[in-house]
Amino acid sequence: MLITTSRKPSSRTRSFCQDLSHVLNAKYVNRGKMSFRDVLLKSAALGFNETAVVSQIKGNPSKIEIYNENSELLLFLKITVSLLNLKGKIKSDALSIRCEIEELKNPIVDILKIPGGNSNKNLIWVKKGEGENKAIIEFYDKEGSIRDPRIYVKNWRFK
Repeated sequence: MLITTSRKPSSRTRSFCQDLSHVLNAKYVNRGKMSFRDVLLKSAALGFNETAVVSQIKGNPSKIEIYNENSELLLFLKITVSLLNLKGKIKSDALSIRCEIEELKNPIVDILKIPGGNSNKNLIWVKKGEGENKAIIEFYDKEGSIRDPRIYVKNWRFK
């Protein structure tokens, strides 16, 4: 997957995208003045079928839109994020996913192409949220420790 930002991203949004690319074994590309079409062409040239575009409000990441190679929206997440500088190494080739929200499980597994798992190591855990947050996405490293980023999902929509 290719990850990029909306135009003129803040340093916080760039940092979030870099952290996200590390945990998902994706490639982050600075968008610059590329049009959306150019982003999709670059994604295809790099051999990716999906492209994630992270947008921001007031300098903070606020939504993730994942598109396929035909520019069809596959998944939309309205988010807030927490970056606590929690470092650790995730083996992305051994990454698995655990999802407590049944309606999100199939779209996320299909898009990210990550199998389900029961281990607490090298894991993406989609938990049920509380209050205005419908879900919380956390990442666990090879030691089973939580690491950045933590994503709070307020709403979602998928194809």
